[in-house]
Amino acid sequence: MITHLNGRLIEKNPTNLIIECGGVGYFVKISLNTFSAISSTESVKVLTQQIIREDAHLLYGFATSEERDIFNFLLSVSGIGPNTAILMLSSMSPSEIANAIQTEDVRSIQAIKGIGAKTAQRVIIDLKDKMLKVEWTESTNIFAGNNTNRFDALTALISLGFDKKNAEKAIEKIATGDESVEDLIKGALKIL
Repeated sequence: MITHLNGRLIEKNPTNLIIECGGVGYFVKISLNTFSAISSTESVKVLTQQIIREDAHLLYGFATSEERDIFNFLLSVSGIGPNTAILMLSSMSPSEIANAIQTEDVRSIQAIKGIGAKTAQRVIIDLKDKMLKVEWTESTNIFAGNNTNRFDALTALISLGFDKKNAEKAIEKIATGDESVEDLIKGALKIL
């Protein structure tokens, strides 16, 4: 099991990283929270969760252990796979997800694209006891905005499976010029 990667950051995108460790490049899927937390410096350390399927060996990366814990909790819920869990972590921070589960806020969880009422209720029922036992902290990550934020947000939405024209319209509705990539994508996900 690969639990973390510590190496040279080769490529950083809103949905994935490529990290070179010992001459081998690892493709790591990430959430927007992790994208915002990881600086574009040459050396980077990412916590990982390895998912092995019949057709692929996948790595999912996280900036914090709390995010990885929430990811693993979400995977334990029937009907939620790794891509849905990453989408949930891209839409809400780990502490927001934990708080929504603890307060039984079905609407917040259901607001995430691809999560219906039954799945949101199942998440709360399956994870409420686990969330009450753990204290979650909100980590603050400031991501300075620039002109490429809209492009990065659009790229992330397209790679998540959204139609380009609809994603562009959603980003334009919420963009004022001061948002981070993460804020643009979260806002667009609420519209889409």
